[in-house]
Amino acid sequence: MRKISEILRQKYELKCSYRDISRSLNLGIGSICKYIARANAAGITWPLPDDMTEEILYEKMFLPVAPNIKRTPPDWEMVHKELRKKGVTLLLLWREYKEIIPNGLSYSCFCTGYSTYAKSIAPVMSQVHKAREKCFADYAAMTGPSIDTSTGIIHEAQSSAGVFGACKYTFIEATATQQLPDWIESHIHMFEFFGGVTSIVVPDNLRSGIKKSHLYDPDINPNYQNFSEYYGVAIVPARVREPKDKAKVENAVGCIERQILAPLRHRTFTSLYEINMAIKGHALTEFNAKSMQKMKISRLELYETIDKPALHALPADPYQYAEWAKAKINIDYHFVFDNHYYSVPYKYIHQPVEIRAESKTIECFYQGQRIATHLRSFMKYKYTTLQEHMPEAHKVHAEWTPERMRRWAAKIGPKTAQFIESMIEARPFPEQAFRACLGVLRLGKKYGDGRLEKACAKGLDAGATRYQQIESILSNKLEDTPIFKETVSIPLPHHDNIRGAEYYQ
Repeated sequence: MRKISEILRQKYELKCSYRDISRSLNLGIGSICKYIARANAAGITWPLPDDMTEEILYEKMFLPVAPNIKRTPPDWEMVHKELRKKGVTLLLLWREYKEIIPNGLSYSCFCTGYSTYAKSIAPVMSQVHKAREKCFADYAAMTGPSIDTSTGIIHEAQSSAGVFGACKYTFIEATATQQLPDWIESHIHMFEFFGGVTSIVVPDNLRSGIKKSHLYDPDINPNYQNFSEYYGVAIVPARVREPKDKAKVENAVGCIERQILAPLRHRTFTSLYEINMAIKGHALTEFNAKSMQKMKISRLELYETIDKPALHALPADPYQYAEWAKAKINIDYHFVFDNHYYSVPYKYIHQPVEIRAESKTIECFYQGQRIATHLRSFMKYKYTTLQEHMPEAHKVHAEWTPERMRRWAAKIGPKTAQFIESMIEARPFPEQAFRACLGVLRLGKKYGDGRLEKACAKGLDAGATRYQQIESILSNKLEDTPIFKETVSIPLPHHDNIRGAEYYQ
């Protein structure tokens, strides 16, 4: 027999405590609290109506459970495909689903159902990639041999791969090495193959591109960073020893090796061009057009409908690879790159700078700001100087010549002029000696012209041709010290066995 009405009577009419009701009816305090809470939720008050039986009271407090209705599930493959588009979320797809099927799944069941489907097509899938969002780049372990017909040497070509995160559309190219120039060139060709640019590139921690890997702040090669800024793409390296961060390209590399590279293992190639023609001519096209086993749709079809419409446009001109180097501005407001001298504004003397050299131009940066641009020259030991970079005092004397050096030295003395001449003649190009000549001539201001003349004479006797040698003589006060001691010739003694000059007439 149910005791609900008695519980309510003792609670509201007799004002008994939960403990007293428990002892009176031999019920647990928890059960009593549950009954009273359900009565309050059902709007039941005391006293009960006369026609309120125990059965009616129970039905009001414990409503019958509705029969299980089978609801129509959505097309999970279509949900998975739509979710990759920019701005599309599960909540949006669920709302669109409910508009078509009002009595469909609840939002929580919708999310649970999609999660189950996603795991069934990719057991390790932990990321949802949006259209255009990410592109993954890596090198395949399998290489392709090519024979140099002139030397017979076999070169192992590397295989650079790139794959979209959303549609798995894949790119592959053979390169000579894994060095930075080839790595960046592969990225350029990859974007051209895709017909646009993604927002993020996730590379492996290749030493050429990532100078120092770090979980929070990796150090990206300046040239690689410059390339990313040119294309408007962010470089986000995968974590070290975390292959799941780039699972897309890891899986794609495995498929590439099995379906593209392995079938080419018996063919003989004589150049990278032949290897790439074999890869891109038919094998790669067929690979992207083939339906994937679990999704029943090809990479190409997904690319055409998901990623391609959302890609950023390519720049008008492809990126030009550049070499980066560090330098320091010399006292003559020039820096040296590839044995050629380039000027910068004279106020940057002694400052450290960064040099960016392309095939046709060379740029100089100070603290990230460009301070000079020149046409690149491949003439060794020559100078490229802009008039606006010179201080006013130097503009009057811009054209240094060997004759000017000789005239200046002659004012000090003949030995100094002779030493300056020997310095100029000792170098392949006169311009190479100008800086050292100026240094020697300025020693006269520090030590006096008389001492400099003696030091140059001593340097000539010793065969010296460098500034450091004259400076050492003066700083150590050696200009008056003789180099060679005079020797006294001792006449030979007379002897019958010694032949005279007459013997050889």
